[in-house]
Amino acid sequence: MEYNFEYYKKAADYILKIVGHDVEIGLILGSSIGSVKEIIDVEKIIDYKDIPNFLISTAEGHEGKLIIGEVKGKKVVAMSGRFHYYEGYTFEQLSIPIRVFKLLGVKKVILTNAAGAINKSYKPGDIVLIKDHIKLTGSSPLRGKNIEEFGPRFFDVTDMYTERLRKLAKTIAKKESIDVKEGVYFFATGPQFETKAEIKAMGILGADLVGMSTVTEALTAAHTNIEVLAMSLVTNMAAGIVDKKITTEEVEEIGKLSRDKLKKFISSIIEAM
Repeated sequence: MEYNFEYYKKAADYILKIVGHDVEIGLILGSSIGSVKEIIDVEKIIDYKDIPNFLISTAEGHEGKLIIGEVKGKKVVAMSGRFHYYEGYTFEQLSIPIRVFKLLGVKKVILTNAAGAINKSYKPGDIVLIKDHIKLTGSSPLRGKNIEEFGPRFFDVTDMYTERLRKLAKTIAKKESIDVKEGVYFFATGPQFETKAEIKAMGILGADLVGMSTVTEALTAAHTNIEVLAMSLVTNMAAGIVDKKITTEEVEEIGKLSRDKLKKFISSIIEAM
């Protein structure tokens, strides 16, 4: 399969034909965070399976729908359900959502995820703004022939997690009395949770959080010159940090307990963007 400009344009053209207008802000909802879609005044909902050249979400709890509408007067497109390497997709395929967002007119994207805490000062329910990441998997969503319409072959990522947007988010959090932290996210491919030794190594390297998403989307956004605000909801302590097993039920429970806080926070951020 050749992933050229026309490949992504076919998906975007299908969406634009249904929606009838560009959108400004993209939103990708991670595991246990799907309830944030409730902040959207919905115009259209499109199943992923109906979009040409798009992917299908197979992860449990990921709805697999594209939601277009407004939040506080801002035109948004939201992915209720994302795609992961552990589902069997290649890194190159994981570039599809953000490149389609770019062709829909998106200038800024909010990436959310559920993550395990490596930093012992964190606790389940904390919101952590991602300021940087560590990815040692050896591949990239930008591998292969460069598509100049999206960006240059070699590109800078020093402000990939846009500092301006993090400052905005921290200002809003302070105003609304929402405790937020900042941290470094370690990308793991999954689907298994990490071993105790892996978590210890990640901590030594400087990671505060670990998860199985977000990084491929952030890299693609940086290539296409989309500003990124990424945040993790801490849903569990990582392996070995506390003496208990990690379960998907724990992830889902913390998501339910944190949904009102997240909805309020993200809604206010979009309004201020």
